[in-house]
Amino acid sequence: MTGPAPRVLFVGRGRYRLPLPTWLEKKWDAVEQEMDYRVLGAAEAGSAPSTERFRLAQPMRPRRLDGALFHLLLPFRIRRQVTEFRPVAIVASDPFVGAAALAGRRLARARTRVIVEVHGDWRTFARLYGSPARRLLAPLADRVAVHAVRRADATRAVSTFTAQLVEDVRGRAPNAVFTAFSDLSAFADHPPARLPSRPTALFVGALEAYKNIDGLAAAWRMLDERLPDARLVIVGRGSRQRVVDRLLADFPDRVTHHEWLEPEEVSAALDDATLLVLPSWPEGLGRVVIEAFARGRAVVATDAGGIPDLVTSEVEGLLVPPADVGSLTAALERVLADRELAGRLGDAARARYAAWHSTPARLAAELRELVDEAVAGRAR
Repeated sequence: MTGPAPRVLFVGRGRYRLPLPTWLEKKWDAVEQEMDYRVLGAAEAGSAPSTERFRLAQPMRPRRLDGALFHLLLPFRIRRQVTEFRPVAIVASDPFVGAAALAGRRLARARTRVIVEVHGDWRTFARLYGSPARRLLAPLADRVAVHAVRRADATRAVSTFTAQLVEDVRGRAPNAVFTAFSDLSAFADHPPARLPSRPTALFVGALEAYKNIDGLAAAWRMLDERLPDARLVIVGRGSRQRVVDRLLADFPDRVTHHEWLEPEEVSAALDDATLLVLPSWPEGLGRVVIEAFARGRAVVATDAGGIPDLVTSEVEGLLVPPADVGSLTAALERVLADRELAGRLGDAARARYAAWHSTPARLAAELRELVDEAVAGRAR
């Protein structure tokens, strides 16, 4: 892009550890080439609170109130950054952060443009994530999110699904649709491994209701007699941990759980798997699917959210109706039991990966174009 670099404040709930890991540093180095930026977010435990570019809130206690307190205080923190940093635009990572950005802008009496990103279905925030008690907040959460999407100066979606969510609220398409950058070097920089001799399914994601970890557990129990040698590896943590604990207790030789793996370790886990399983109900896009593509692995997933943007059923994987345990079980059995099918789907997945490969420079350029459009007042 030409012209002076705009000053942009990025705001999100995501946690950072300073200094940044190498893969994340690549992203922000590229952003720095396009704009003068500052990040307002949350710090991981033990991280430094701030640098020239990052202003991070330390974790609060009690831990269960950390998220609520972060969002309640966010408008005032945004007001301070707007007053000190004077950004021409605020990029909010989701509609709830967008609502805080709109409030912070109002408190600062500034004309800063607010850009709201939509990476997933905001209706899952209170209904399918965390404690069931959060459902009491669903009507209020829905109104807050819709207000932010409607009142934003510009919006960005990451898939056909999230673009439709925006259009349903605003009555027009988002200003931009592009995926977030993920450093996939750990997945794409070496040839895929041969399929393992033992049929293995891998799940990587939050152990939350919206990921349908309960449905996966039910399907695995149905596979017990059909595929007695099959193995399930689960990577993730969340409020549905007890579902995984019961699987571990009932199938100690067939189910393995890791709370967290580094990208290189996830890549190795994909090499040790026959397929990736993603039984989500709503899914904004599904970055882990692209990681599986890079490793040449078939995907068994639901025909929900942005997943069909990535996976064509019977080509790179198999898609099943959401919340249909019987169909999920049948699809898992079909791929795990048929090595030739798993290989064919995996080869197609590897070929498809190139269409979803991104770079930090590309993301930064797309963000710059979106910011320039919003600042120039061309937001439709």
